[in-house]
Amino acid sequence: MTSIAALENLALDLRIAGLFDQCFADSHRCVLQGGADEPFYQPGRAGHSLSVIYYREDFARSALHEVAHWCIAGEARRQQPDYGYWYEPDGRDAQQQRLFESVERRPQALEWFFCLAADIPFSLSIDNLDGAPQDNFGFALAVWQQARSYLRDGLPARAARFQQSLATAFGSGQPSAAALSLAVLYP
Repeated sequence: MTSIAALENLALDLRIAGLFDQCFADSHRCVLQGGADEPFYQPGRAGHSLSVIYYREDFARSALHEVAHWCIAGEARRQQPDYGYWYEPDGRDAQQQRLFESVERRPQALEWFFCLAADIPFSLSIDNLDGAPQDNFGFALAVWQQARSYLRDGLPARAARFQQSLATAFGSGQPSAAALSLAVLYP
């Protein structure tokens, strides 16, 4: 039997995917699709097919996070599977975790904006449950500083378009400095 919460999550994730597709299927030939075991970006081939951003299962947060990566990726990166990035799986040592955090600062700050627009709680994704325990204040501070920079200077164009679409659909308006509090990331 499917629970009400599972159905609500599926409806939310389908709504987010539909909004993304409305924004970018025609203009950028890219769609958002859930149900994957692991997130992955598959570029279209020579203008004949759509690029697909796959996100994990039916998790709205995974969808928003993967869209954030797409919004940051430049044209050359969007021509490569998974944007040509490396991924070190769970169990990273402290040095590997610092490298992971250095590339995650920008997408997680964008994801925070998207979560606020879609009225979804945001928290940092350390993505290293089996790794060496560490204090995450430095990462929280870096994401917060990036979010404040986006608030001051504006989001990248594709991110701004998607964030506005989410804000309109969910009736959330634009985020404020108070909503982007460091205490949210590092309570």
